Formats: sequence, C-alpha cells, structure tokens
Amino acid sequence: MGNLLYIVAVILIIAWAVGFVGYSAGGIIHVLLIIAIIAVLLQVIQGRRIL
Repeated sequence: MGNLLYIVAVILIIAWAVGFVGYSAGGIIHVLLIIAIIAVLLQVIQGRRIL
C-alpha cells in the first residue's frame, strides 16, 4: 500500500509540473500537488521508506 501511495504522489507531481509549464488548468493542478505532498509527508511521518 505504501508503494502505491508513493506512485500516486509521483504521478500527481508530474501532472502538476506538466500543467504548470504547459497549460493553465486553474486551481485543480495545485490541488493535485498539495495531495501529492501530503501523501509523501504521511509516509515520512509514519517512518516508512519512500523508495
């Protein structure tokens, strides 16, 4: 489950980067970035290895 959470976080960060550079999709891209950061932080707080 931890690996799945990490994969989702990475995909969301990539989607944010593409949206930030290429498109003006409004606030949804930034919401995705916040969700990705929260997912990674939860893993770090819980003491799990990210990679």
